[in-house]
Amino acid sequence: QVQLVESGGGLVQAGGSLRLSCLASGGTFSRYSMGWFRQAPGKEREFVGAISRSGGTTNYANSVKGRFTISRDNAKNTVYLQMNSLTPEDTAGYYCAADSRGRVWYIADVYDCWGQGIQVTVSS
Repeated sequence: QVQLVESGGGLVQAGGSLRLSCLASGGTFSRYSMGWFRQAPGKEREFVGAISRSGGTTNYANSVKGRFTISRDNAKNTVYLQMNSLTPEDTAGYYCAADSRGRVWYIADVYDCWGQGIQVTVSS
């Protein structure tokens, strides 16, 4: 299984942008589809988006569609989440996850490995 480490979080003003990165190690990154999830205090974990092994297929939650973009660089063992037009409602801990079966799903339970998460805070 891969180990995942997120980076790039922080504090940003509403309307701003952030790019999260998730670096994978300890496995063959290209064998995994990747997902991003988020969880705000007092709320359930929420699907953000996912990307296929090759990067050719993506899937997004309606709440972020058109604002967030997932991409990956298999040569760098890294998946990215570009977040634009951020609002305070996007404030949450963001987690990347890996699925060894290559699905591009919104269901958290299918993912084998998870990062420790990183905080994104959007101020109004």
